[in-house]
Amino acid sequence: MSLNQIKLQATEAVVVSPSDGADLGTVQALIFVGVAGDIKVDCSGSGAAIVFKNVPAGSILPVKVDKVYSTGTTATNMVALY
Repeated sequence: MSLNQIKLQATEAVVVSPSDGADLGTVQALIFVGVAGDIKVDCSGSGAAIVFKNVPAGSILPVKVDKVYSTGTTATNMVALY
């Protein structure tokens, strides 16, 4: 996927509540990370779960995701941008 296929400017933002069951409820969100840590997500399109290790505070995870898991996620204060 090239950068021009990723939505680089969000028009909406919602607080992320990590859940092992529920999806984010938004379509293909990018994730802003408030407090550093690991983030386990389902990538949009593939549905495959993956853990991003040591994501720094203040960064935006540049992957469109459908779900942020509570198990395997240690980062906090996350915001979904879409």
